[in-house]
Amino acid sequence: MKLIVGLGNIGKKYEQTKHNVGFMTLEKFAEENDVAFNKTKCEAMIAELFINGEKVLLAKPMTYMNESGRSVGPLLDYFGIDIADFIVIHDDMDLPVGQLRLRQKGSAGGHNGIKSIIAHLGTQNFKRIRIGIDHPQKQSVVDWVLSKFSAQQEKSLEEGIQHATAALDSWLADNDFMKTMNKYNHK
Repeated sequence: MKLIVGLGNIGKKYEQTKHNVGFMTLEKFAEENDVAFNKTKCEAMIAELFINGEKVLLAKPMTYMNESGRSVGPLLDYFGIDIADFIVIHDDMDLPVGQLRLRQKGSAGGHNGIKSIIAHLGTQNFKRIRIGIDHPQKQSVVDWVLSKFSAQQEKSLEEGIQHATAALDSWLADNDFMKTMNKYNHK
């Protein structure tokens, strides 16, 4: 079984904001696979699908970003999912809008959702798909990540989300994250 977690904040006011890129990507992936988030478990909205006979859970934590680990840790435990079969999708201010960076492990890099997951799992060794949201120029980080994308950023964002869902397809098809990283870690 695999677990794919998209990070974001719940609620209407946060929809389509930069910090919700993980949610947006997971929603697009669910739409492409014709599944709906119709279950709740461990403080997360869940969608289920099967790929190559393997169950895949898509999860959107409902804990708000800074407490994401409060949902992710219990999900892995409840379903007995190995950390090697788990991936997180989240925003990254150090990348241009829409650019992907796939990693097998690493620090939180200042991302509070990832900090929370690391704290709850007790390890940094889990896969991530980071999607660029760019760095703020003249506003605070909080205001930046909670703002919507500009019209000019929308096209880059859509391309990034499309590449991220393709990267998920690649990883799920052959279970080779290194191969997926080599394919999708480009500018």
